[in-house]
Formats: sequence, C-alpha cells, structure tokens
Amino acid sequence: MNEDCEPSMRSAFCIYITTVCEGPVPAVRGEHNKPCVFSTEFEAQREIADNMMTRLREFMDGHRDFEDAITLEEYVVLVDVFPDGSIVDEDGNYFS
Repeated sequence: MNEDCEPSMRSAFCIYITTVCEGPVPAVRGEHNKPCVFSTEFEAQREIADNMMTRLREFMDGHRDFEDAITLEEYVVLVDVFPDGSIVDEDGNYFS
C-alpha cells in the first residue's frame, strides 16, 4: 500500500464492512479490541468464506433466515499496520 512506510509499519489485509452511520470500518476485532489483520489477502478471504459457511450452516439448521445467510457484506482492504496494532487504510481512515 504505502511503499514509503515507516520501518516500524507493515502492510496487511483487514476485513471491512460498510455501515450506515460510520461508513467503511473493520468488521473483525482481535486482542485488545484492535482491528484483526491478516498477512495475506487469501487468509482474509478464507476468513470471510468461513464466516459465510457458518451462516449457511445456521440457515440449514433453522437458526438463521435465508436472506441473512446468503448476504455477503464483508470485503478485504489493504491497510498499513502500526506497531500498536492500529491501522490506516488507503483512504486515510485510522482505526485503533
């Protein structure tokens, strides 16, 4: 993403969702409520696919309605990760 990153920063991938109130935001949070990042785009995509399979299983078991199960709102974004775990995306949105 940013080829001129500070040496302590690294590029990674984050799963986002677009909300009505806040716009694009990280959809998955990890330890200390920091945005969860993935080393590769493929890892992030697999996480989305795994979540979708869970929703489909919940539909098949009668615990989720069909529209909710098949709706995919998550997408992968390239981000820069600061040493403290906060991130900034290519639009300059900062999340900690």
